[in-house]
Amino acid sequence: MNTTEFRKRGKEMIDYVADYIETIEQRSVYPDVQPGYLRSLIPEEVPVEPEMYEDVVKDIERVIMPGVTHWHSPFFYAYFPTASSFPAMLADMLCGAIGCIGFSWAASPACTELETVMLDWLGKMINLPENFLAGTTGCGGGVIQGTASEATLMSLLAARSRIVRWIQADNPDRTESEIFSKLVAYSSDQFCATLGTTASCAFDNIIELGPLCNAAKMWMHIDAAYAGSAFICPEFRPLLNGVEFADSFNFNAHKWLLVNFDCSVMWVKERADIIGAFKMDPLYLKHDHQESGLVTDYRHWQIPLGRRFRSLKLWFVFRLYGLRGLQDHIRKQVLLAKEFEKMVRDDQRFEICAEVILGLVCFRLKGSNELNETLLKRINSTRKIHMVPCQLSGKFVLRFAVCARTTELHHVRESWAHITDLASELLQELPH
Repeated sequence: MNTTEFRKRGKEMIDYVADYIETIEQRSVYPDVQPGYLRSLIPEEVPVEPEMYEDVVKDIERVIMPGVTHWHSPFFYAYFPTASSFPAMLADMLCGAIGCIGFSWAASPACTELETVMLDWLGKMINLPENFLAGTTGCGGGVIQGTASEATLMSLLAARSRIVRWIQADNPDRTESEIFSKLVAYSSDQFCATLGTTASCAFDNIIELGPLCNAAKMWMHIDAAYAGSAFICPEFRPLLNGVEFADSFNFNAHKWLLVNFDCSVMWVKERADIIGAFKMDPLYLKHDHQESGLVTDYRHWQIPLGRRFRSLKLWFVFRLYGLRGLQDHIRKQVLLAKEFEKMVRDDQRFEICAEVILGLVCFRLKGSNELNETLLKRINSTRKIHMVPCQLSGKFVLRFAVCARTTELHHVRESWAHITDLASELLQELPH
């Protein structure tokens, strides 16, 4: 494919993507396929000779789309949102075109420096304490990880490295392996201090937990994977109170901040702690500016060596939506969840199972777990809407998460009508 054909095919693909998003609600939100469906639809081996582009595009609908769960359908209410916007898609195109591997400042200075500045921008948007920001002289800073799980692992390993250094400073004769054998990590059933749990969007009281961790000189990591995006709204920022006690903080901008996957943002108070755990400097990765104090090499902040130019997505989204546009998006989805909560409360057959704080509603039919399991199976088997369950205090609970950027009130009302119709059918089948 030469430049001329790329221009032509690129415009065609943009049209395909725009049509897909524009008509997505006409598709069944959940695929009707069985495991292994795809193998029989394509050859057993790679083609020896090049194929026609038109044939590849035809196979998108024949091979791929039948097996796609449409996460950006306004009838998708499972898990949590995975963010998507046209500005982020365009930024991803540019990222792919530049194609740098940003393991060091020298590998592509813009890749490193834009990430540092964008994490400072976002830190200011959620009013993080100043010592989490890099600025030009700060000791903290932010980094883009792939997922919140990676950020949690990074914080664990950084905490371990820091305590080993502290102990060995006072006891030089103690080996690393001896110290490792005595270290303890404290967690809840959500693993770490959490703002917006996966099951029910519950919030730990970090104002109480923080001082305990600080007094014991324990590293405190806070995971706000879903809820963190909401902290750009002043009315939700109090949910983050207590972050000043943390050593590291993370949330997934790719969940709710209109930045396509992957973009999990993480801040640390002392970047020396995280760099100290992962620093590796083979000769071929060294450059003239690495000891200047003016730059950071992000390979020291993560598990992988290479990294993509992901901060372009933040840059495009922040500039093309503005803070106000992003706040409007968050507030709209919270209001939709509140509307759904009201619909549930107005039907005496159902109950709300957890406080509705943001865009998630946990609810169930009053009755047995088996009754609710059956209801959810019937809901999902129609493939009109899609939800997943959770378990709260031993109860099987249905989760309704407002996910797609294009979800409107009429989608929510239509979904509730569908749920209640199926519930009525199910309840009529029960013996009286």
